[in-house]
Amino acid sequence: MAIDLSGGIDRSREYVFARRPDNPEMRDSVSFWTVDDRGRIGLPRIGIEAVGANWDNHELQINIAFPGGRAYRLRDGGPSLPPEGPDGKPTVLGAGGLVFRCVEPFDTWTMAYDGKAVQTSSADLVAGRTGGPLVDVAFHVEAVMAVPPWVQGALQHDAGDRIKNSVEGQLMGGARYEQLFWASGAVTIDGQTQDFTGSGLRIRRQGVRKLGEFWGHAWQSAVFPSGKAFGYIAYPPRPDGKPTFNEGYIFTGDGDLVAARVVHAPWLTTLQAIGEDVSLVLETANGTTRIEGETVFSTHDIHHIDNTFSVREMKKENPNFPALQQAGVRYRWDGEETYGMLERSNPIDKIDLGDS
Repeated sequence: MAIDLSGGIDRSREYVFARRPDNPEMRDSVSFWTVDDRGRIGLPRIGIEAVGANWDNHELQINIAFPGGRAYRLRDGGPSLPPEGPDGKPTVLGAGGLVFRCVEPFDTWTMAYDGKAVQTSSADLVAGRTGGPLVDVAFHVEAVMAVPPWVQGALQHDAGDRIKNSVEGQLMGGARYEQLFWASGAVTIDGQTQDFTGSGLRIRRQGVRKLGEFWGHAWQSAVFPSGKAFGYIAYPPRPDGKPTFNEGYIFTGDGDLVAARVVHAPWLTTLQAIGEDVSLVLETANGTTRIEGETVFSTHDIHHIDNTFSVREMKKENPNFPALQQAGVRYRWDGEETYGMLERSNPIDKIDLGDS
């Protein structure tokens, strides 16, 4: 059976906004998570947030992390690039040295950056320290799609209802899908270049995002060398006992995504740079699947003190926004190994801070 890498989504959905949206709260966003297939280097969430109210100065997020704990980050804004690609279609989202390009919808995207980043460490970020010297960094990634896109809320009726009729839809930020890919590229830091091949996850999101009621989440995804893959997003149980969004999938390497839900998720309850067990269990109509996971590189945003437009607006909505981890994970599933992504968050008062 052939793989439909568009998932039936119209090709035009891959295009970015051609001009500033009328609604000042409307966002356009592209982000990549990229991992080396040998676990030597990770780019755990590189993204651009283009917000109508700040349209001429898009926000960018840079994370680079290594297994030994070395890390580089940047939270900044920069002059927005024109959206037109070589064929005149709006296929470019870029700002401040970072640019995403849709080369072929649901087939090939590229990401490139040339600029500065703060030199730090996973241990400093766990402790909430985000300062450090600025150093020259550059990277480029070519992403070739490997798995059909997952549209959040499309696989489970109850999950779709949560997206349409509850706060989780506002937290997602409107129409959103994600897609796993095969990657090739290079990272250069202070003149030293490291080439790599690997995999990653691409996210497209357009809509209004409201984060005032955000109370935490867990999100994991990976594609294995055989082509099989998994992904899910879940929100922790609510204090009022109401249902929460919990949807995911398993992909066998052929055909369509198989609907799943996570029955064991590694919620963020401690702050640990690397080496943490983040295994998960997914449930489908055919039974349960356990996937082992261990963090190999990591970044954290604990206090969200960066002086950027997006952070200032977020803190207005939610002054106690949950602590966030963005990491790379070594996953094992039925004897097969790969590297993939993990993002999770939780309010500080629900995290054991230990000596951090």
